Amino acid sequence: MARRTRNRRLLGAAGLTALATGAALVSAPSSTAQVTAADTAAVTVRPDPSYEQEKFEGWGTSLVWFANATGDYPKEIREKLAKLLFGDDGLALNIARYNIGGGNAPDVEDYLRAGGAVEGWWKAPAGTTREDTDWWSADDPADWNKNADATQRWWVDRIKKDIDHWETFSNSPPWFMTKSGYVSGGFNATEDQLKTESVDDFAAYMAGATKRLEKAEGIKVDTIDPFNEPNTNYWSTRLGADGEPVGGRQEGAHIGPELQQKVIKALAPALKKAKTKAEISAMDETNPSIFSTNWNTYPQEVRDLVDQMNVHTYGTGQRTTVRDLAKAADKPLWQSEVEGDWGDGQSFTDMRPGLGLAQRIVDDLRELEPKAWVFWQPVEDYDNMKPGGESAKGGNWGSIQLPFSCTSKDTLKSCPIYTNTKFDTARNFTHYIKPGDRLIKTDDTSSAAAVSKKGNGATVVHVNSTTDARAVTVDLSKFGKVSHGATVTPVVTSADGKLERHRAVKVSDRKATFTVPAQSVTSFVVKGVSGVAKDAAELRKGHSYELTGVQSGKALTVADNGTGLVIRTSAGDAAGQEWKLRQISGDTGNRQRYVFTNPVEGKRLAVRDGAPVLEADSGPRDKATQWIMSSTGDGTWTLVNAATGRLLEVGGQATNDGAAVTLWTPNSGANQRWRVTDVTD
Repeated sequence: MARRTRNRRLLGAAGLTALATGAALVSAPSSTAQVTAADTAAVTVRPDPSYEQEKFEGWGTSLVWFANATGDYPKEIREKLAKLLFGDDGLALNIARYNIGGGNAPDVEDYLRAGGAVEGWWKAPAGTTREDTDWWSADDPADWNKNADATQRWWVDRIKKDIDHWETFSNSPPWFMTKSGYVSGGFNATEDQLKTESVDDFAAYMAGATKRLEKAEGIKVDTIDPFNEPNTNYWSTRLGADGEPVGGRQEGAHIGPELQQKVIKALAPALKKAKTKAEISAMDETNPSIFSTNWNTYPQEVRDLVDQMNVHTYGTGQRTTVRDLAKAADKPLWQSEVEGDWGDGQSFTDMRPGLGLAQRIVDDLRELEPKAWVFWQPVEDYDNMKPGGESAKGGNWGSIQLPFSCTSKDTLKSCPIYTNTKFDTARNFTHYIKPGDRLIKTDDTSSAAAVSKKGNGATVVHVNSTTDARAVTVDLSKFGKVSHGATVTPVVTSADGKLERHRAVKVSDRKATFTVPAQSVTSFVVKGVSGVAKDAAELRKGHSYELTGVQSGKALTVADNGTGLVIRTSAGDAAGQEWKLRQISGDTGNRQRYVFTNPVEGKRLAVRDGAPVLEADSGPRDKATQWIMSSTGDGTWTLVNAATGRLLEVGGQATNDGAAVTLWTPNSGANQRWRVTDVTD
């Protein structure tokens, strides 16, 4: 889960306009004339549909604390929240993650943060205490509480018509399956909290609760993730002098990679027994680096049981590592949780929180290439975020804030709802990059782009975090067709307006320019474009290329023995440094596969016995001869071998002529990236 009192770090900068009664899309033309100036900073963005991702599944949220806290609020408050989150004029979310609560023992007084004590699906016999841990049986109907978690489940019932994909997940097993006896974590935060003898029970609990939720609410759960940031030191419980828990204000459990594997292996048969068609997702780790550490310990039999890879981006390094791991495994990848503060004290007008969130989304979409992007929870406790709450200055977690202490007698006036700038900058994405669209490459690190589901339009979302206006040119030259009437319509969020729709700019010479305000996020809605230009792709069928190591600055070269690979200083026209490309699957896409051959040697690049080699270009093209190419749009690429999942790299980060080119697991190192130069005559 997103927010942790143990180390509440600022992830960026601080928030926009308070809306007690909601927000509406401003669609009228701007009354401010577009101003251009000679000294205005300029940037050109080139969306490239030749490199497109799989169909985007959409935008989502975990329900958990806010749903638990507000599920019994007065109707007008709940309905307002629902529209802000899932309505067409709100965030328009279409994915929801339901938290299967663990739940402390009946004799433990609630000590978790507001909304954090999510009720478990178990039903303990009368008189059960924290010392009683052997009473529960998944096969005994009397041990299940079919009416559990009424508040979060109100939300499930309310939004189920808006949701395309349901996922269930766990922050902690029930108290009787943990070593400490509490759902807030172990007494030692680095030791496994789930008892090994409870692995099968935990799997049965997750599968059974999922099935009961499906049946009771009339929904179909698509995926189930039994973990949340499991291989971390976040989750701990401290006891006071009276023996009662005083530390760890939310559910959490350390579960190391070896124990994760046991849970996944137990969960697969448990899902079949429960007769739910939900598939396994894993492992919701806190950042890509720890995710890859966990994943790389999984044997193939465990990886095969995981149908979807989930990662959080509270840490931003090694996004491309997880991207390439997902491509190697040929599995969908989600950014399944993130939030942040990006500010300097609670504010509903400061643009910095909105800009921080927007740049995080752009970076995630460009580097991680996820099929879905999911908030931790866009609704936060206003009282906890105000000065004196979690910090002296307060904070900007969440895009929407309201008190988690409202009563059945409150109204929108006495229990007001606020939105900060993150609410509006998020809508620049969720309103204009929609489920079914395909994210595509751009050459600008401040922009994300997508082509429409029908393929007859596109969207570019640009973040200007600077304090100056910026002339942004959208270059559409990489599209196959740009109609005579093509237009680009800017929709701007800044301190002066929210989703302000400006007059359409007519495309001229395949370009359109618009000056965006300082500290703004702009959605450029493109109409009248389709297809892919013949010369758009950096990698083109039948062309020849030189591959230069980013870290070494030297070219991939056939070794003197004619079978090995080394790096050497580029000779410009050296035959051993020329590689011809053959595309063997699909016309476009970020997972298409290629075969590389050296035309002089007449051999192809393959992997045999764990090493890259040149071999005769004959016989079947098995996966060992196939390479998946990944790029963030900066002109450099990684080469993922389809058989091994490993990347072509310069071993040991060497730079000397003759250094060996080898294979290694993805790690986002510069020695694993290659600059591709077209040398076709």
